[in-house]
Amino acid sequence: MVSGWRYRVVSGVGAAVLVAGALTLANHPTAQFGLDVVPYLDQLPGSSLENGRLSLAGLTALTVILGYLYPLFKPRPRRILDTISLAERRLFLAVVTLAAIGYFDYTYRLPRSTLLITTALLGVGLPAFFVSIRRRPRTATRAIVVGDDPGAFERIREAASIPLVGYVAPATMDAIASPDEDERALQVSDGGRAVGSLERLGGFSRLEDVLIENDIDTVLLAFAETDRTEFFGTLETCYEHGVNVKINRKQTSSVLVADVGAGEMVDVDLEPLDWQEYVIKRSFDVAFASVGLLCLSPVALCIAAGIKLDSPGPVLYSQERRAEFGESITVYKFRTMVPESEDARPVADHENPRITRVGRFLRRTHLDEIPQLWTILTGEMSVVGPRPVWTDEETLLENEAVAWRKRWFVKPGLTGLAQINDVSSTDPKTKLQYDLAYIRKQSFWFDLKIVIRQLWQVGGHVVETVRETVGR
Repeated sequence: MVSGWRYRVVSGVGAAVLVAGALTLANHPTAQFGLDVVPYLDQLPGSSLENGRLSLAGLTALTVILGYLYPLFKPRPRRILDTISLAERRLFLAVVTLAAIGYFDYTYRLPRSTLLITTALLGVGLPAFFVSIRRRPRTATRAIVVGDDPGAFERIREAASIPLVGYVAPATMDAIASPDEDERALQVSDGGRAVGSLERLGGFSRLEDVLIENDIDTVLLAFAETDRTEFFGTLETCYEHGVNVKINRKQTSSVLVADVGAGEMVDVDLEPLDWQEYVIKRSFDVAFASVGLLCLSPVALCIAAGIKLDSPGPVLYSQERRAEFGESITVYKFRTMVPESEDARPVADHENPRITRVGRFLRRTHLDEIPQLWTILTGEMSVVGPRPVWTDEETLLENEAVAWRKRWFVKPGLTGLAQINDVSSTDPKTKLQYDLAYIRKQSFWFDLKIVIRQLWQVGGHVVETVRETVGR
């Protein structure tokens, strides 16, 4: 494991060496010849740059790629899957930028054949390199308590079977110095005895720094309520850093748990999918969204024209919706309602007078969802998962379905088990049951079955709507 400034040096220099090496190999005549024998790729004009042009083109490429890789030069503990995903995403953006430079006939651009070979080499080399130097978990457990409930702190402190480094809590909680000023102590809310020498490591805003500085691998939650922003913010931070989380079994209605066996504290299942399934799911998302955007682009242009002719207002409609761990994402759809007519109360489409004529057609055929393919491509949504709900509407739904926030433990989807069974937010309890059933059963093949069934339903709705329109 490399840490601190050494990590920055090793990661930066190592990445530069890998990029320079990949460019050199890709420019070699042997590599260019090898590309010529690959079917379909032999159509690319292969050419090796001379020393002078190679140096300038290579410097341009090196600057662009290292610029995009900058987030990976920060010494943060990451899981293997997150490291691979981040490296691939940053490389993709760099390649798109270099391709754009080549499109404008820049004098020192990389030939397309050289760029393709370089991308293939770095697509394997960069993730492997960053995984090899990432921060690894400790062999001995290092845990902290995070929360705002002094009573829960006391119970955890007394029952904990693992060493506690300290705690993270708001400054307003009753944390006081002991009389001799030499040790820190927690005071229970009723003014009772102190529960031991635990050091306050900071407030919620410093949680990420605390995890890194103290090399923490386990967090014990001690929140009075689970409906606070800080609660799910803590879960998200732990998820990003690969830290295990334990919670009191009495609060499991708000989270997914890996095991509900014996003991007061149970493990929170922050990652329902293992990394192999995640890679397959993400690959399917990218392929589906890319093909969908390409094939439906002519349809999207016709829809945009129809919306403008039908009613005044913008073509696209944006809305803030809940995603993983309660984060808000902006979802775009083709506008189907009169502008400025939002209402958080769920209303069935056939009872909603705010929907326009074109909008009613788009909703029945689900064509208003096309812009969300871009959100899937950027990674904020998946093809299959619990449908993200408008932030204002979600508060109402939580009041009707107690365990509603368990949906937050997977990425939201364009379609899902609830959608193919015609269940919407107008029936939140049944929708939650379907969403939780999907989370328990999710797999690539289950996703594929849902997508096929959804496409079949969409096709049927399109045919039925067209027939009704023509028959009028």
